Amino acid sequence: MFPLPAVRIFDPMTPELEQPTLQEQFEAVILTEDRLAIRAFLDDQLISDVANLVDEYPDYQGQIIANMSVHRAASVFKILDLSIQKSVIRDLPPNTTASLLNELPADDRTDFLEELPSNAVRELIKLLDPEERKITLSLLGYPENSIGRLMTPDYVYVYPWNSIEEVFTTIRKFGKDSETINVIYVINDKGELLDDIRIREFILNPPDKKVSELMDDRFIALRPEDDQESAAEVFKMNNRVALPVVSKSNKLLGIVTIDDILWVTAEEFSEDMQKMGGTEALNEPYLEMPIFRLFKKRIVWLVILFMGELLTASAMAYFEDEIKQAVVLALFVPLIISSGGNSGSQASTLIIQAMAVGEITIKDWWRVMRREIISGLLLGSVLGLIGFFRIYAWHVFAPGIYSEHWAPVGITVGITLLGVVLWGTITGSMLPLLLKRLGADPAVSSAPFVATLVDVTGLILYFSVAYSLLQGTLL
Repeated sequence: MFPLPAVRIFDPMTPELEQPTLQEQFEAVILTEDRLAIRAFLDDQLISDVANLVDEYPDYQGQIIANMSVHRAASVFKILDLSIQKSVIRDLPPNTTASLLNELPADDRTDFLEELPSNAVRELIKLLDPEERKITLSLLGYPENSIGRLMTPDYVYVYPWNSIEEVFTTIRKFGKDSETINVIYVINDKGELLDDIRIREFILNPPDKKVSELMDDRFIALRPEDDQESAAEVFKMNNRVALPVVSKSNKLLGIVTIDDILWVTAEEFSEDMQKMGGTEALNEPYLEMPIFRLFKKRIVWLVILFMGELLTASAMAYFEDEIKQAVVLALFVPLIISSGGNSGSQASTLIIQAMAVGEITIKDWWRVMRREIISGLLLGSVLGLIGFFRIYAWHVFAPGIYSEHWAPVGITVGITLLGVVLWGTITGSMLPLLLKRLGADPAVSSAPFVATLVDVTGLILYFSVAYSLLQGTLL
């Protein structure tokens, strides 16, 4: 709670800097406990500003939503973070919860319910009106992360024989409850989708013209079983604000709008970034997640990576005799493995990002490999030369460190850097494509995973080159 603020008189004629902030106005009005004044204040604010107030004043979250008109309350609720949505629902009385859930668009309601425990979902579904309950249960029946979970049955449809004047009558009658009226859908008497027509086509043509005269029979539709992430690519490639969802028999089931796809894209990006960092995807905000659950999300990958790094120790043990004979070789182990890991991580990140935005597909694997071979040779040559000249410089300015064998050691390090960087770029670029081909998430080939793999193989390469070039001298 906050203390009662000093009374301030709001005067629209005073300079802007002297006006009370939104927070100050809210604190003043909420403490009056005048429900009409609170509702008038909240309904006069932007939806995004009210959402910020809900976030900033956790003690008043339920009160804010409860004191708004139900339509605006639903608009605020659907843009809140999941953890705040749960808190709001806990604070609201059952009748207000029922009104809020019934007012929410079906896709947003489904998106919220699928994040709750099954017992909570059962209780909340009981609060829905029969028709809304039927729609929600239908959407929840589709696979998780499918387009069926995102689609809404709230859209405007017309028939080919309607005139444009009749279309506008339909829009005026049903458009208020529709998710969008930017696109009007044309169906036949069997409910099959025939076309989708932008609203501008109706506006720019005479009222007596028939819908059939505007149809070109070209439309793009999604299936309810389609993956949400792949649907985002369809939206991007076709520059659409909404797409219809049809059954296998081409029956129009609902539509998906761009705002839902943007949420999906943001969530997928966050998950990919977390996986690329070597952790499981977090399903809740970082600060809201219980520490033990966060531990479980992170420990699995850490153990896997640790077990991988144990192979590095095994590789070192295998070449123990060579290290004893030429201790100088051990000085460059961190240099070798970090260079290979860094190049692999670079390549992995670039390929995963390119796949995410649709720039490359599995079919492009050979083009990717050719480019990465060239890149690896160029990058490895630069690092190899730097490594060689580093050893040469130390020999000149600090003679005795590498004795008279500085040149073979320098060549060994240079060749190994070329090889390990080349191997790192190939591994980092091919592994995401291989995982995609196997049906796994490419983001699983995270930078730490690629780095661990290249560390082990880099050590084997390093000591193999050293054994070949230094045999008879240092070895």
